[in-house]
Amino acid sequence: METVLLVIHVLIAVFLIGVVLLQRSEGGALGIGGGGGAMTGRGAANLLTRTTAGLAAAFMLTSILLAIVSGSHSGQKSILDVPAAGTTSTQEPDKAAPAAPEKPAEPSAPQSE
Repeated sequence: METVLLVIHVLIAVFLIGVVLLQRSEGGALGIGGGGGAMTGRGAANLLTRTTAGLAAAFMLTSILLAIVSGSHSGQKSILDVPAAGTTSTQEPDKAAPAAPEKPAEPSAPQSE
């Protein structure tokens, strides 16, 4: 389910980027603008504006759904919860009695030759 939502989310994002780039702006961009054709400039602007609004709403909806789906997982929620690769046990070592420190070796007397 999460994978399907993620794929739909990415596709909506790509289409949203494309539609936004097609819109006419003051800077020019990739605007379809121009005269002629079946649609007038105003009709194309209305269609692109409505398409952008629809895609933006769908993007927000899939974002919310992905957040809900990812929050419903049980188990480890963070990479910090994963035990280190070298450890084999998740239990803490006994803290009852710390190991006694070893006595340092006494310096030996210099040997004469």
